[in-house]
Amino acid sequence: MTIRTSPRAARQAWPPLEVDTLRTRDGHRVSFAVAGALDGVPVAVLHGGPGSGSQPGALRLFDLQRFRVVLIDQRGTGASTPHGSVRHNRTDYLIADLEAIRVRLGFERWGVLGGSWGAALALAYAGQCPQAVTGVVMRGLFLTSGREVRGLFMTSRRRAPRAWARLRDAARCERPAGLASGFVARCAASLQSGADPARQRALALAWRGYEDAVLASATARRAAPPRARDSRRHARKLIGKYRIQAHYLAHRCWLGETRLLALARRAASAGVPLAAVHGSRDPVCPPGNLRRLVRAAPGAHVECVRAGHLASDPALHERVAHALAAMFISTAQEGCSMRHAA
Repeated sequence: MTIRTSPRAARQAWPPLEVDTLRTRDGHRVSFAVAGALDGVPVAVLHGGPGSGSQPGALRLFDLQRFRVVLIDQRGTGASTPHGSVRHNRTDYLIADLEAIRVRLGFERWGVLGGSWGAALALAYAGQCPQAVTGVVMRGLFLTSGREVRGLFMTSRRRAPRAWARLRDAARCERPAGLASGFVARCAASLQSGADPARQRALALAWRGYEDAVLASATARRAAPPRARDSRRHARKLIGKYRIQAHYLAHRCWLGETRLLALARRAASAGVPLAAVHGSRDPVCPPGNLRRLVRAAPGAHVECVRAGHLASDPALHERVAHALAAMFISTAQEGCSMRHAA
């Protein structure tokens, strides 16, 4: 493994990261970074989006003297290349990448933390590879349903009418009351490689603006935070992000709610503990998703807190950090105590 300190991490005083790349047979290079104690409890962190890339801020959720944390940039995101590629980019490929990274790092089993889309991916992974997973902690559970996509693009537009109008215009959607699936398909076509660059840039910036406005609607401030002027490089990153996001949403992430909950049930039946923390004011993933999870996996530990969707929300941060420690550190301590007693 090549070891280096990420320049961005150094600027923000993050702990040193061990960065490596998984080269796949189909032309992708999946970047991942490891931080924490060599003998710590291993946990993989799965970012949301889809398309967003990992964030070093997730490390704040962990006691790095007791955890070994793996931040993974899913295919086409973050430092993974080719950036923004949707070729050979589906949920089943991401799950295969997780298994390959786990084996590369020498972990017999590891825990998984996922937020939003990352929570769905974590459930799908645990359901398909329960023998490799010690537990799953989720924040802002996304069930990959058409209902949620309709909520994001049809219902939530009332939260941010001006930002929605800009997104609708950038997508050249003449029928604003149309189906969400058609809108997402139009965005996916507009963002595909080879499409008009100026139109791609306008659409990506408008999508980011709408996303920010919807998320801000769940906070007391109500207004989206100001952003620095977008550089060409940053605009290219946004195009890649939303190209992947549109690609996944147009296909219900190759899961759908029924299949995803079946995988959650399979993981729970195999003995994988599940915990979910959800914001009661989440404008993206409905809090009712917790009830759906519990119906599928009655043993899941769920908690709804007064918060929105973002991991940076103090209430969500506190409870997710608590859930991680309760699931993985307490379990590890119990295992040590049993070994010493024996």
